[in-house]
Amino acid sequence: MISINPKQNTERDNYKLMIGSIIPRPIAFVTTQSKAGVVNGAPFSYFNIVSSNPPMVSLAIQRPTGERKDTARNIYENREFVVHIVDRENVAKINETAASLPPEESEVDLANLTLLPSTEISVPGVQEAKVRMECRLVQAIPFGGEGPGSDLMIGEIVQFHVDETIYENGRIDPRGLDAVSRLAGANYAAIGEIFTIERPK
Repeated sequence: MISINPKQNTERDNYKLMIGSIIPRPIAFVTTQSKAGVVNGAPFSYFNIVSSNPPMVSLAIQRPTGERKDTARNIYENREFVVHIVDRENVAKINETAASLPPEESEVDLANLTLLPSTEISVPGVQEAKVRMECRLVQAIPFGGEGPGSDLMIGEIVQFHVDETIYENGRIDPRGLDAVSRLAGANYAAIGEIFTIERPK
């Protein structure tokens, strides 16, 4: 077993250790809107559930150069965002939105995604996702000071939208959703084998 002290590593070395071992990671495609009305879209794999009462999700947006990304800046400004689950059908288009564009250009337009109005917030979502969640910011926590770091966003889900073909009796069919997850580098993973282990009583 190799033992590594993260304080003796560079940020990139620690990044590689985490993204290579904390797998698979769910992917959120997040839409936000700038003050100028530009809809920004970007994928994030530092994403997960926080709470079910109230329903909340977390999203950590990296600042590798110390500068805030459009998504983080927009969430700080208008406190709203839409989280979409990335699946096998939309992952190629979502990957296009990872391109670095200036704030006045929309990654949603670049990837030819179809905007849909939200029902509870002003930020639109996209039609190409089987699940989308309208969120309002509950808390934003910056890490890393002025240098490389991240902005941890905790958002409350104020509206769910679920494709009727994958929804039955209050549950989502994992095969129908066909979500993909992030590994390291350019690698992704599909659902693959599903097995069951009963929890102890």
